Amino acid sequence: MARRIWDISPPLTADLAVFPGDTPLSREVLLDFARGDALRLSTLRSTVHVGAHVDAESHYAEPGLSIEAEPLERFIGPCDVLRVRAADGEHLRVSDLPRAPRHPRVLLATGSAPDPARFDGTFVALDPAVVDHLADQGVRLVGLDTPSVDRADSKELPAHQRCYARDVRILEGVVLTDVPEGEYELIALPLRLVGFDASPVRAVLRALG
Repeated sequence: MARRIWDISPPLTADLAVFPGDTPLSREVLLDFARGDALRLSTLRSTVHVGAHVDAESHYAEPGLSIEAEPLERFIGPCDVLRVRAADGEHLRVSDLPRAPRHPRVLLATGSAPDPARFDGTFVALDPAVVDHLADQGVRLVGLDTPSVDRADSKELPAHQRCYARDVRILEGVVLTDVPEGEYELIALPLRLVGFDASPVRAVLRALG
């Protein structure tokens, strides 16, 4: 019997919000059946931090691995989805976690960025102590349903920096609205973009068993 799959990636369209000042997704159609061409051919232009995406270390640390060098085993395997509560615009703290993680990959459903088409800088960010707490329990990837693990206006990026210090990978922009809390298999492999600081992913969760 096939295991159920939850697609946790937002649709990639021109309406998808990106960080202010970043490059929104756009498509140029070079060839099209409607114009009498023999095939359809498109060009994509976008930030690599679009939709569900993995940050490379080189995004927030120098030196740091670029995305093609990131270890793929971090992005596939058993995963915990935890629903958490924190006030919009605030940091998620260790005391907000409902229980200890059961797997080395953890996705935190904050519910604080419900509309991928609208950028709202009041989304919940991670207190750096949460990164240390999760890392101490063997977590090697943390994901959020927000555009960033840090606040939108942060310059120091403390949560990113703790992830770098503790060897924890970052998955941002996933959609967890309809995903029940629990244990899954995560598949969120980044593209082999040589030298790049991130990669969009088709992130999915698959039922265990």
